[in-house]
Amino acid sequence: MPCEDLHAALADHAAHRAHPVAPPHPCACPVRVLADRPDGTVVRHGHLVVKAHAPDAGPALYARLTAAASPGLAGIVLRPLAGAPVEASGRLLTCWPYGTPVDPAAPGAAPWEETATLLARLHQAPPSVLGQAPPPARGPEKAERALARLRNSPLRGAAREAVLAAGAAVPVPPARTGPAVCHGDLHLGQLVRDPEPGGGWVLIDVDDMGLGDPSWDLARPAAWFACGLMAPEDWVRFLSAYREAGGTAAGPPGEEWRQLDGPARALTAQIAAQALVKAERAARPLDEDESAFVDACARMAPLPHGPALDAAT
Repeated sequence: MPCEDLHAALADHAAHRAHPVAPPHPCACPVRVLADRPDGTVVRHGHLVVKAHAPDAGPALYARLTAAASPGLAGIVLRPLAGAPVEASGRLLTCWPYGTPVDPAAPGAAPWEETATLLARLHQAPPSVLGQAPPPARGPEKAERALARLRNSPLRGAAREAVLAAGAAVPVPPARTGPAVCHGDLHLGQLVRDPEPGGGWVLIDVDDMGLGDPSWDLARPAAWFACGLMAPEDWVRFLSAYREAGGTAAGPPGEEWRQLDGPARALTAQIAAQALVKAERAARPLDEDESAFVDACARMAPLPHGPALDAAT
């Protein structure tokens, strides 16, 4: 489906859901594309957003949507608006209330404690929220896909080889499911303020949610910290809040890398691979943050696997 047609379909569906009786003329609601990627396009219309999910979303999306709407995840995951997904040219469209995202221009105000608390609560949710045939959390799958895209790209050179070597050195989890309900793609862009009165921060984007190893949900912050992109005090705040909320994926204080080292290395390689592919497609150099992950791969690839990624990078 051409990009313009998909945007038009999303805009039309959003306008219909925002004004089901009779849309005002002209409509004064803010309308804009919030995200436009192969795995998801999101359009805002006033108080709601419509998302076109990836073409391969499949039946697992319904289990994830049911979980997001369940009482078991209330106050943890943003609840979708009522109504079954509709289809537009092979893409499933879902509707959600618009919530205010984390301000990327104010990194010092990032809600690390709130993020950690939400993760701990999610990891303690009953697996039954995902139904009788729960889908797997797709963290490991996303890491593998990013490396495959880099491997199949026309890019060549030392950076590519270092990232692929770093990714190959990380053991692949033997099982695709695990004991905990996991988000599957945790980063600060996956938080919004719940627009309900008195609502706090909640997680969004359930496309990768499922049963899995909860340490993968902590892997991206761990990788940020290890690459020098997250302040040590923020990392301590994050881990402390997670443990205080009952989270167990980090282990006891001082032993977090025994559980986080492998997933953090995998996320480092994933982010670096994504950065190289995006930069190559856009014919641009890596930015500072992207370079930090690629450089970390170059340093960690020849090092033995162990519980000290922070020291290795």
